[in-house]
Amino acid sequence: MTHIHIPAVILATLLVASPEQASAYVVSPANPAIAAIATPKPAVIADVTKVGSLTVPNVGIGTIAWSSNSLTKLENPDLETLVESACQQSGGFFDTGERYGSHFKTAMGMGWGETETMIAQMLKDADISDDVLRPVVATKFTPSPGRSSAKSVVEACEASRERLGVDSIDLYQVHMPDIVKPLRFMGIDKSYDEEYWEGIAECYHRGLVKNVGVSNYGPTLVTKCHDALAKRGVPLASNQIAYSLIGRHNGAQQTVDKCNELGVKVLAYYPFAMGLLTGKYSSLAPEMATEDVVTSLSSSRRSKLELKDLQRYANGDGKQIPGGGISPLLRAMEAIANARDKTVAQIALNYIICKGALPIAGARTADQVSDNLGALGWRLSNDEVALLEASADSLGINFDGAGFKKTSAKFVGYGLEKWSLN
Repeated sequence: MTHIHIPAVILATLLVASPEQASAYVVSPANPAIAAIATPKPAVIADVTKVGSLTVPNVGIGTIAWSSNSLTKLENPDLETLVESACQQSGGFFDTGERYGSHFKTAMGMGWGETETMIAQMLKDADISDDVLRPVVATKFTPSPGRSSAKSVVEACEASRERLGVDSIDLYQVHMPDIVKPLRFMGIDKSYDEEYWEGIAECYHRGLVKNVGVSNYGPTLVTKCHDALAKRGVPLASNQIAYSLIGRHNGAQQTVDKCNELGVKVLAYYPFAMGLLTGKYSSLAPEMATEDVVTSLSSSRRSKLELKDLQRYANGDGKQIPGGGISPLLRAMEAIANARDKTVAQIALNYIICKGALPIAGARTADQVSDNLGALGWRLSNDEVALLEASADSLGINFDGAGFKKTSAKFVGYGLEKWSLN
């Protein structure tokens, strides 16, 4: 059995409701430790795992859509409430990046690091009890033209560290493979991945970061990176990829399997397949939509092209997507959710946890975070996992994103640059 260190306060009250739940306390790469926190407030189940040296909740919070409500100030009261509420529930694991944000400035290539600055200020202002899990912030280095050396990684890390207001960043990740090559048509397309690995290793040895990770790396590249860092005495803590019930057949499942073998934690973005697996876009499952989902949908920040693609997945087009879309899978998820008194969204997240990965679920309100954290403290049975996978596989589709937001490509102004999880 693998032993994971958990702060004593988390172990203060351990609740085991049944033999099935008791078995969930066995620690393994695919079945992390579960404990409970006793606080002055109602007890909160803290379902935790290890990402490198970090102890974090088994559901993270994605911040890619976070932005200020003001053009001149970095402020957003809803997000301030979200951050404080998440931390008070021991759910404060925030994933960001120097290029994150939905503000128009981000789309124009400006506003670098604003989301990092916002998170730092919100954590500073939040009233967080001493008896909850310490908040953790992960951020990212963005490969881009002009960044071609280890020094460029160290300089970017220093800037992120300053914006976050910390001596050492909890988890520093390379955002994607080095695929942005505007001069490729001229034959100038050298990859600087290895220089970036040298850079994050340097950050680690200087103490600028506690842990290092990568993003959008398939089995081959993650193995190469893992081995290259190991030669420098640096453990690779994580690899962040798109992964969901309908996003497993583009190399994602093979990547999860390889990372579990290497001891590299997979952080799964798009765990809801951009909202599809909550029933949000399905006209066949209106009963699944909570008030919060309806509000989110009515004020959606999705582009018309993204909405068109999502509706096609949800309801089918009779061509690439069968008629009825993903509704058979949603019905299977809803049946399990009803039997367990959970939400469909919680089923989607718990499935990922059961596969040994940690879902990074985007959220813009405290209610969304609370619902996401409801995926913790329990596990789907092996039969339920098998049923969900069979229902998903029977659709004969694989979710690869919507609009310009693809799971294996990035829109970079001059077009889409693609990579593959191989």
